[in-house]
Amino acid sequence: MLRSPRPDFLIIGAPKAGTTALHAALAQHPDVFVSNPKEPKYWLCDDAPPPHWTGPGDRHSQQEWIWRPDRYADLFRGARDDQVRGESTPFYLWSRGAHRRIAEALPDVRLIAVVRDPVDRAYSNWMHLWSDGLERERDFVEAFAAQDQRVADGYAPFWRYRELGLYGDQLAHLHQHVDPRQVLVLRYRDVVDEPASAVDRACRHLGIREGLVDTIPRDNARAFARPGWRTRAFGPLVRAGAAAGQFLPPQVWRTASKPVVARLSDGTARRPPLSAEQRAALVDVFTDDIHLLSRLTGEDFSDWLSPVSRGSFDERVRR
Repeated sequence: MLRSPRPDFLIIGAPKAGTTALHAALAQHPDVFVSNPKEPKYWLCDDAPPPHWTGPGDRHSQQEWIWRPDRYADLFRGARDDQVRGESTPFYLWSRGAHRRIAEALPDVRLIAVVRDPVDRAYSNWMHLWSDGLERERDFVEAFAAQDQRVADGYAPFWRYRELGLYGDQLAHLHQHVDPRQVLVLRYRDVVDEPASAVDRACRHLGIREGLVDTIPRDNARAFARPGWRTRAFGPLVRAGAAAGQFLPPQVWRTASKPVVARLSDGTARRPPLSAEQRAALVDVFTDDIHLLSRLTGEDFSDWLSPVSRGSFDERVRR
């Protein structure tokens, strides 16, 4: 019997927590077929176009969302019968609507959530948007505090620096719809520090052969854009171009923006670490949720309560 063209597994989150690296690692496995694009975002929609988000670059980006069922099915038609098929959209963990849709349409699906220290994740999220020229606020703590107003203004999910890191609350809601045994929670630190073991855990969860992939490619980190004349000159140009890009095919602005975005950084700057005081204030926001995540998973996440950051993917790899 022919299988219907749909995924057998989803990497559901979190953004800036290593999902791209894990997706790329699984793509090397002969028993796995992954979608192209990596993030179709289909289960964020309800067989209807995505909302008209209003943040910088949002409307350009949402042109790439795949919301039509036939186009989504096409992503998996190239898989062999003996391969497990999957895609990786890191906003599914955050989206309550996605939990319901996934449970209803894919009752046997396997889910993988990669979670990262929520303060480090939020800082990486801000840096991604800042270094791409889309984030206007040069101070991370100020940008973090702006979330509620931005949500009220209609910004897309990627701007929710605080909310995207509330994994305990997200997982508790997901468990109301999906059997917890179908959900694997991996830690970002394990993906970076013990890649072979992390990939093998994912393979066990998916029911495929272990020991065939022992490395994880570098993640999609950005070069830091030091605040200064470059960001003042080229940041507004990027945002204006992204706004105009909503009226063009997505690949046009993606191509045209690369040399402009590249000018935002001189390639030598490293992102400044958060001070212990800054981090401690932000950790307080996540403390209750960290304890909830520990209770749900049976794993100790208390190291996230530390005032010391664990750093970026590259910083961890160099250690």
